[in-house]
Amino acid sequence: MSEVSNKFSSTSEKQDGTDSSDVNSLSSHTAGNVIEIDQNKKEIGIVSASFLMLNRMLGAGVFSTGSTIFQLSGSVGTALMMWFAGTVIALSGLLVYMELGSALPRNGGEKNYLEYLFKKPKFLVTAMYASYVFFLGWAAGNSIVVGEYILNAAGQEVTQWNSRGIGIAVITFAFLINAINVKAGLFLANALGIFKVFIVLFITVTGWVALGGGIKSNNFQPTHNFHDAFSGETPSGFGVVNSLYNVIWSYVGYSNANYALGEIKNPHKVLKVAAPVAFLSLGVIYMFVNIAYFAVVPKKEIADSGRILAASFFKYAFGDQAEKAASVFVALSAWANVMSVIFSQGRIIQQLGREGALPLSRFWATSRPFGTPFVGLMQHWIVCIVTILAPPPGDAYNFIMNLISYPLNVVNTVLAGGLLYVYYKKYKGLTEWNPPIKATLPVIIFFFLASLYLIIAPYIPPTDGQTVYTHLPYWIHAVVTWGVFGIGLVYYLVWVRILPRLGNYTLVTKEIVGEDGFWRNKIYRIYNDGSNREILDIDHEEQKNVEIVN
Repeated sequence: MSEVSNKFSSTSEKQDGTDSSDVNSLSSHTAGNVIEIDQNKKEIGIVSASFLMLNRMLGAGVFSTGSTIFQLSGSVGTALMMWFAGTVIALSGLLVYMELGSALPRNGGEKNYLEYLFKKPKFLVTAMYASYVFFLGWAAGNSIVVGEYILNAAGQEVTQWNSRGIGIAVITFAFLINAINVKAGLFLANALGIFKVFIVLFITVTGWVALGGGIKSNNFQPTHNFHDAFSGETPSGFGVVNSLYNVIWSYVGYSNANYALGEIKNPHKVLKVAAPVAFLSLGVIYMFVNIAYFAVVPKKEIADSGRILAASFFKYAFGDQAEKAASVFVALSAWANVMSVIFSQGRIIQQLGREGALPLSRFWATSRPFGTPFVGLMQHWIVCIVTILAPPPGDAYNFIMNLISYPLNVVNTVLAGGLLYVYYKKYKGLTEWNPPIKATLPVIIFFFLASLYLIIAPYIPPTDGQTVYTHLPYWIHAVVTWGVFGIGLVYYLVWVRILPRLGNYTLVTKEIVGEDGFWRNKIYRIYNDGSNREILDIDHEEQKNVEIVN
């Protein structure tokens, strides 16, 4: 790890007559370099930032994972405890991202934090992060869920290919509308987002009514699921870790505002107020939704319902026709999440291209032909289609979910470990670290250990007939994850070590501010004979903003 020498203005102090509680007054110093704040127009307020997180977190997870969590937990009480434990882990992660975001209030999220904490070997983190983003189909899982719920609404049996076919159509539409007309894509995503909030609140209220004996549907009978709630099988280590993976999957996106901090009017206030309020509100709703499931749906039906638990809930509460209507609404909710995810991932690919971190960087960086990140969106569309089609029947959704969650836990472990090292150096008096928001040392340690556990535990073999997949080995998502990071390592060796030696050039990185007002690292090839050094356009005073990789 690099020598970290950071200094942030305290929220309780004033410097040069400026209120330091304004995050725009912050500056950080690393090896003599000042981290500049983005100079673009700030257009995102607290409400919009809250919906950035809610729209990304509230996808299909709470509608589609309850059955699996119950099966793996062994009892109603243990399933609810798994939801609580997963929520606490995700909340600790949010607090860590809040600290890092307040320290580095720029667009980019964890990429910025990883590059800031791990500077040596130069570009290693960048290359491995690029591989992580490039090869994972983040929007694929919810695309499949849309297909399954639409088929359920139509009364059709879900087969190997029909749900995948609809999933491909969903991701294709999301790609095209975001690639051709950004405003239309955002409008549709926001409109669909209304359904998500409406559905979870409606399910919550219905659960209260059921517990009060107010449901009169012919399909409904009191479930008594909360009588002796912990009766059942004791969960295995395999069951616990996979339950937690399913819960945390429902919170993926809690750091979504961190990707847009450079566009937020008051990032400090958003991180301090909007982020925890949005998260905790959703956490409470998630718990109430699961209580509602157990209040309305019999245990056997929950165990057998698979990913259409929400539809089963409406069937028992309101009748068979309501099940079909609910399936449509949940499909729309999952579709909104697909729109949000591909919107973000396409821009991450474009940003990596603009920095020069990808091969054929100009190709990935272009906004042609529609003034949108068309190429970045197309790349994610292709990866999602491969991810949807590749797994064997019955395993597609679980494989995609785990293939997103597992590498995310690897990234979280590394981030938490890097932040712990900064705290250690501060304790030794080797650095100053006083960001406006602090997660606190116990929270960081807890998040680090929890994330580390979620990396190691998937190698525990399943017992008592439990399984993650129907046809795939239980460890496949972990192995594929390390393969993806391995590709990043190979790319680093070729890009940073081998090609510069063969081409007699040196990679130089310089911070520049683009026409859009955002600061970014730009990577240049500077030939060792100095023939093209003028492209940097720097003088002696600006040398401090340039880092050379030998």
